[in-house]
Amino acid sequence: MPDYDILHKILDLARWAPSGDNTQPWRFEIIDHNHVAIHGHDTRDWCLYDFEGRASYMAHGALLETIRIAATGYGLKAVWVLRAETSATAPIYDVEFEPDSTLMRDPLYPFIEVRTVQRRPMRTTPLTANQRTAIQIAAGEDYTVQFFETLADRYEVAKLLWQNAHIRLTCPEAYVVHKQIIEWGVTVSQDRIPERAVGVDPLTACLMRWVMQSWDRLDFFNRYLFGTIAPRIQLDFLPAVFCAAHLTIKTVKVPETLIDFVSAGMVMQRVWLTCTANGLFLQPEMTPVIFNWYSSRKIKISRLDAVNQEVDKLAKKFHAFSGSRTEQNVFMCRIGISSHPSSRSARLSLSDLMWRLE
Repeated sequence: MPDYDILHKILDLARWAPSGDNTQPWRFEIIDHNHVAIHGHDTRDWCLYDFEGRASYMAHGALLETIRIAATGYGLKAVWVLRAETSATAPIYDVEFEPDSTLMRDPLYPFIEVRTVQRRPMRTTPLTANQRTAIQIAAGEDYTVQFFETLADRYEVAKLLWQNAHIRLTCPEAYVVHKQIIEWGVTVSQDRIPERAVGVDPLTACLMRWVMQSWDRLDFFNRYLFGTIAPRIQLDFLPAVFCAAHLTIKTVKVPETLIDFVSAGMVMQRVWLTCTANGLFLQPEMTPVIFNWYSSRKIKISRLDAVNQEVDKLAKKFHAFSGSRTEQNVFMCRIGISSHPSSRSARLSLSDLMWRLE
């Protein structure tokens, strides 16, 4: 059976799983030498983008899949269950490990820690047939992958993201999130997004830092000084055009339960690691998906009517772009070849991620 040292090594690797804005909505509790409890939480109480906790559930799924992959490096099979009667806002996942002499190390194992986000423009080198097939296989039978690869397709996505970015930058509820998740003046951040990984030039970053000190300042800048233009060009339009492809992942049925979104997060992580293994970088493009969830449920995202109306217009455009079964979209991203980012989000240390009673 595994010893505690091996469990620490597995968790130390698994903590590199992706989470929205590097929130890391999990803590680890080692129950026994073959049993770990993952204490999940969601960020819906403060994060506009965590609609009904779905983004956090997907992060939990990414973590659980990463634990499974990491365990294979030690000849262990990891099996998890959702603990009965746990809160939807604080689910607990029990993971048990058992030796399996027939188990081979998962080929995605070497890419767990090197996987990262590339927010800057990438090359437009087309995907190869092998890359496309590998991504489709990674998604599995219960999910479909839709690729948008031509220049015309990428331009349509760029227009969608241009409108989407205007919502993000003019919504006061989104401002609260953006102010909290960026760590200014650093190259690496343990629990946020470092400024140099945001994807804008130094002058724009300096300006963003100044205007984001208050909502009134940001609102004035956006209304009267065209403040959304530079970040939308650098963060959304140009990266959307300059990449190999955009893709969406759909479930075969409309996802509704916590487990549905945990499963979607597991698929997201397999696809992301597969892209890394095939020499591709990836940037999630989840806000159109999330805004579509709000619109489809007729839930307002903001106290500003103009923002809510723009969300509904975006949802219609997203439906036209993505086709039928829009509510079944669980992930959207862009991929391509590029040099390795010089800045990235790191993670809290394993000791900081251990479960402690409040």
